[in-house]
Amino acid sequence: MSLRKPTKALPNMAEADIAIVRIAPESSFKNKAYDALKEAILKMDIYSTPEPVMLDERALSERLGVSRTPIREAIAMLEQDGFVKTVPRRGIMVVRRTKSEIVDMIRAWAALESMAARLITTTARKKDITALRDFFKDFGKDRLPQDHVEEYSRANIAFHQALISLSESPVLVDLTNDLLLHVRGYRQLTIGRKDRTATSLPEHLGMIEALEARDTELAEKRARDHTLGLAAYVEAHGQELFT
Repeated sequence: MSLRKPTKALPNMAEADIAIVRIAPESSFKNKAYDALKEAILKMDIYSTPEPVMLDERALSERLGVSRTPIREAIAMLEQDGFVKTVPRRGIMVVRRTKSEIVDMIRAWAALESMAARLITTTARKKDITALRDFFKDFGKDRLPQDHVEEYSRANIAFHQALISLSESPVLVDLTNDLLLHVRGYRQLTIGRKDRTATSLPEHLGMIEALEARDTELAEKRARDHTLGLAAYVEAHGQELFT
């Protein structure tokens, strides 16, 4: 007679005790608050005034409809990323860069954008390249950019963001997103200067022509030289931009 012990049946999937840690709502709120605040900061024009841009924790909590705990956690993440800084007895300040840091960032953008131009000439569809002209269709000899600075500034920023996007490179998009807040701010500051505005439109159209012609080397050079021109201008005139 066999004395073998009966085999215990294995649990099916419904019976198995899977070790899953419940997600705390606060964690989800923290990440959502971080994403919302970062997006809002990236849209700010923090260089339009010499005064520091401050954020209020209580106001942010009310605007986002969450408690102050996830706001504090999101602020800590943004501080680690270099977007904000907590100043004792003053509050949360959006970080602005020094002139030398801005110049360095613009040079980095020039390298990234020139690579975007190279990729566009080899991968982008003709109609998508031609569509870049739409950003400047309202400007020309009869409607000069310098007479419509605010409108032209928006077109200018949108054009440069579209160039990066048209590269279809997620890495380039991510890298430029980290620079966008500061580079965009200085593009907006300088575009109103006559010596910059006069050359801006022809340079943009020259970049588009090179892209349309699929001239990889020329498109890359024109994209790089255009943004390096901004870096040189900020380096030479950065102290005057708030006066």
